[in-house]
Amino acid sequence: MPVTSSETSRIYELPDEAATLQIAANVFTHLPIGSLVYLRGNLGAGKTTFVRDYLRAAGVTGPVKSPTFTLVEEYVLPNLTLFHFDLYRLNDPEELEWLGIRDYLRPDTISFIEWPEHGAGHLPVPDLDIELRYQPQGRRAVIEAHTHRGRMIMKALTGH
Repeated sequence: MPVTSSETSRIYELPDEAATLQIAANVFTHLPIGSLVYLRGNLGAGKTTFVRDYLRAAGVTGPVKSPTFTLVEEYVLPNLTLFHFDLYRLNDPEELEWLGIRDYLRPDTISFIEWPEHGAGHLPVPDLDIELRYQPQGRRAVIEAHTHRGRMIMKALTGH
């Protein structure tokens, strides 16, 4: 249940990893193919953990690696292809063109992008922007919608 809520924003307290798994599973249930999600937060805030928990909800049982050194990891599921990007090591946003970012961000995939600010000016507007923040006890997730699709996802996340 969100701590605070509006049409375009939700704040969730995540006291433990089980709470993160629950939010990620809820996002999995309501995130349509073609969605783009930005993940923000300090090093170790739980961005890759969120993607791992999302993939667990999707039925992935194998390892979920951080794409810190590869820049992108691909997960092919029966009804979904998911791309998980980590742009932390990007030196220049134009490197996204060399990576072929447009080939990945297709309407038949879902993409999660960590450190999107490193690709500023070369990335489309996300449907959702999820920021994970440290708290004295656990973490806090701030989820914001930036598109019509994002607002529809937000409605579905809280059942409104």
